[in-house]
Amino acid sequence: MIAGLPIRQIAYFVEDARVAAMAHAATFGSGPYFVADNIPLKSCLHRDQQVFLDHSSAYGQWNDLMIEFVQQNNDGPSVFRDMFAQGQEGLHHVAVIVDDLEAARIACEQAGFTTALAAEMNDGFRFLMMDAVARYGHMIELYEAMPVLTGFYDFVKQASVGFDGRDLIRDITLG
Repeated sequence: MIAGLPIRQIAYFVEDARVAAMAHAATFGSGPYFVADNIPLKSCLHRDQQVFLDHSSAYGQWNDLMIEFVQQNNDGPSVFRDMFAQGQEGLHHVAVIVDDLEAARIACEQAGFTTALAAEMNDGFRFLMMDAVARYGHMIELYEAMPVLTGFYDFVKQASVGFDGRDLIRDITLG
């Protein structure tokens, strides 16, 4: 179920995650941003078809909300290209942390949202993107509340406490 759960993240698809993070920080005071390049995926199903997805993301905090800027580094079908052609950018998804990923997927599908992405990182962490574009104009990303995820959210939020704008972009490795 996802009813009543708060949106934990807003994600934008962009051409350059670092440039987008710097612009958001300059405009809204968000940050710092932790940038993971070429995030490895153990498996990636786009609309039930195995695909290769090479993407990079910048994660930062804006008050109580995580902001993600994600860029696709390869050509090919993806949940990002479902919404944006080469050179286009915009709001892509909101993320919700759920207790049971499969139950949330079923609830979303019963609400009319198809599974556009089912992915797993090398460390076993799984996530889904539900296609809510026709109704809401964006995807809904579902994560299960695992220590690796909640710990990362806490890490990014804690880094924002007292952030003074210095050392805005910080490279990390995920996966």
